[in-house]
Amino acid sequence: MEKKYPLPPFTMETALEKVQMAENAWNTKDPEKVCMAYTLDTEWRNRTEFINGREEVKAFLIRKWQKELDYKLKKELWGFRENRMAVRFEYEWRDASGQWYRSYGNENWEFDENGLMRKRYASINDLTIKESERKL
Repeated sequence: MEKKYPLPPFTMETALEKVQMAENAWNTKDPEKVCMAYTLDTEWRNRTEFINGREEVKAFLIRKWQKELDYKLKKELWGFRENRMAVRFEYEWRDASGQWYRSYGNENWEFDENGLMRKRYASINDLTIKESERKL
């Protein structure tokens, strides 16, 4: 059985480590690498899209990073308990026309006993920005 350390139940130290690992992975923009952090039967809600299973996650990420160019993400632990976490994030990206965006949101995560994410629920809002307003 595959394990993704650190494992729950989380401490402050291991929760912060898990969030940093997620940030690092997503910033690679490698769908194959990122999807391996999720269970085979993972459940997601991303904005208004419902995604089920690791293969659908991979397909979603491929589409995402084809659209969201020059993507850069920052995550922050908001809270945790046992095998669950709340995370806030912001990321910046541009579309094919060159328009820049900053996307803000919150995620609720639930992990299985092997440290793989079983559930991810994300609420996200986009803000149009000028390139000179970029922070990340």
